[in-house]
Amino acid sequence: MKKLTRSRNDRMVAGVIGGLGEYFNVDANLIRVLWVIITVFTGFIPGIVAYLLLWLILPQE
Repeated sequence: MKKLTRSRNDRMVAGVIGGLGEYFNVDANLIRVLWVIITVFTGFIPGIVAYLLLWLILPQE
């Protein structure tokens, strides 16, 4: 069973997006681009808050 964790290897800030990429078996750079686009179109705050919450909630790999 796979667990969603923050990545130690594929990280830019906290490893949240890298962990999502590993969990869903998708290139983390694609998720990063989508995350930035969604964050820009929702007014920055929701995307930033979601990232910070995932940083706090997800355990380190």
